[in-house]
Amino acid sequence: MPPIETAHYTCRRKPGPADRSNAFVDIVTGEPAWFDTHVGLLWDDEYLYFHFTAEETDVWATLTQRDSKIYEENDLEIFIAGENAYYEFEINALNVIYEVFWIWKDVHHPGGPYWGRPEFDPASQRTLVLDGVGGHVHERGERWGFLDWDMPGLKHSVHVDGTVNKRDDVDRGWTAEIAIPWSGLTLLADGRALPPHPGDVWRIDCSRFQKIGRHGEILDPCAGWTWNRHGHYDSHIPEVFPYVTFSDSPE
Repeated sequence: MPPIETAHYTCRRKPGPADRSNAFVDIVTGEPAWFDTHVGLLWDDEYLYFHFTAEETDVWATLTQRDSKIYEENDLEIFIAGENAYYEFEINALNVIYEVFWIWKDVHHPGGPYWGRPEFDPASQRTLVLDGVGGHVHERGERWGFLDWDMPGLKHSVHVDGTVNKRDDVDRGWTAEIAIPWSGLTLLADGRALPPHPGDVWRIDCSRFQKIGRHGEILDPCAGWTWNRHGHYDSHIPEVFPYVTFSDSPE
């Protein structure tokens, strides 16, 4: 396959309009997705804002408990990376969310930047261990996923243009709005200013996973669509996340 063409995006300051991302593409091949999906980002002194639009002819969601395995059905996702950790957020059409804070094992030891914090103690917290997804193994190896960590001050909402879980009508899609407070991103800032200075660059990815196919069939695994292709069926590759540059211009 050709080299990954990493997306570049300018995140403008509110109250101006957000630039619309390119349409999401297949996570492995980069081929166009069959449902149109875009995201737009804005920022102000308090929050980083995301607005997703997801075309969908049958809006569907079943999981209703926070931190359920949202990735096993239709969802929208955000990944925000620091040098040694990253944050994962997922949301379904019922406005139910899943969050994980991931720390690479090669730095999570005495003297490491996250060591000694009770919320990041693998011996006492509910965790996942991941070295990759879909047969891909990341060259950096394993990381701890802390399942009970919640982004403080997070806001999120969903609007459905249609009816959720009504199989005999045709929907238009759904949107999701997420506001992530800068105060909650201190653990990923690596010394960068919060809120960011104009010109600062962060690695941020947005994605969509689709359990229901274009003809109503159940997909296993889900179709995966991302801002730019990853080359593997793996959302957890910070090196291919888009470059998001912050601008103080509203347009």
